[in-house]
Formats: sequence, structure tokens, C-alpha cells
Amino acid sequence: MKLEFLEEAESEFQAAIEFYESQEAGLGIRFRNEIAEVCSAVVQYPYMWRERPGGYRRVNCPIFPYYVAYFIRDETILIAAVAHGSRHPDYWKQRTR
Repeated sequence: MKLEFLEEAESEFQAAIEFYESQEAGLGIRFRNEIAEVCSAVVQYPYMWRERPGGYRRVNCPIFPYYVAYFIRDETILIAAVAHGSRHPDYWKQRTR
């Protein structure tokens, strides 16, 4: 399967990397690597996480307080959000493309 980020998800991902890197040198890189590992697992096992109402799936990050929300569209995994766990869970749900 192919992996794509929606523009909004890519923007929030980059903003989180910059925020963590501004807090401590190397922390943004660790965050980026964790999201990359989560995305790699999603590509390998896209159906492992349950489908939620609205047709999306969600993977919680093991260390950082973030989750990755995605849709499966044919042969594409579409990352809709790289979201902080404290944000309102519905803020990104209009991103269904």
C-alpha cells in the first residue's frame, strides 16, 4: 500500500517536530522517528487497528502523547491527522477527502 499525508496532517506533523526540537535538541527528531515507525506499522498491517465510526483507524504513539488517524482508500493509506491526545478528538474529522 502507498502512504500519503493530507496537507493539514503534514503541516501539524511538521509543527510538532519544530515544537519538540525547540524544547530540546534532538527531541523533534525522536518524535519524527516515532511517527515514522507508527506509519511503517500501518503500512505493514493497515487493518490491525479497528475501524471507528466515520471509517477511520487510529494508532496511539507509544511514547509521545500523539496518535495517527488514517483512512484506507483502495491501495492508499491516507494520514488524516497527527494529533495531540489532548486536542478535541473531532477537530480533524472533516478531513475525509
